[in-house]
Amino acid sequence: MRILIVDDSKAMRLIVMRALRQAGYGDHTLVEATDGAEALAMIQTTLPDLVLSDWNMPKMSGIDLLRSVTANGIKVKFGFVTSEGTAEMHQLAIESGALFVITKPFTPETFRETLGALAA
Repeated sequence: MRILIVDDSKAMRLIVMRALRQAGYGDHTLVEATDGAEALAMIQTTLPDLVLSDWNMPKMSGIDLLRSVTANGIKVKFGFVTSEGTAEMHQLAIESGALFVITKPFTPETFRETLGALAA
């Protein structure tokens, strides 16, 4: 599985990758994008199996990325890993096509439970 991790913070991308490895996803291909615009270009050229996106980023936010992916008819599993934890944001994410929202801080078990449910 190819997993695209989208976050403007290099440290957070590394934390997400470490948590994924600890959750048992270390043998998957993990790729990175620094914002929604870069991620959209990557998604259009090399379709990942899963996108894990932050919400707040420069150039293009995570929700705008999801909307662009959907508007372009791209079928990809998409979820958020974000510090935005309001009920309204979660509802907007799901209504826009996100499969899940993981709120920071998270644990490897959070990824194991959430991503395991996608594979079932």
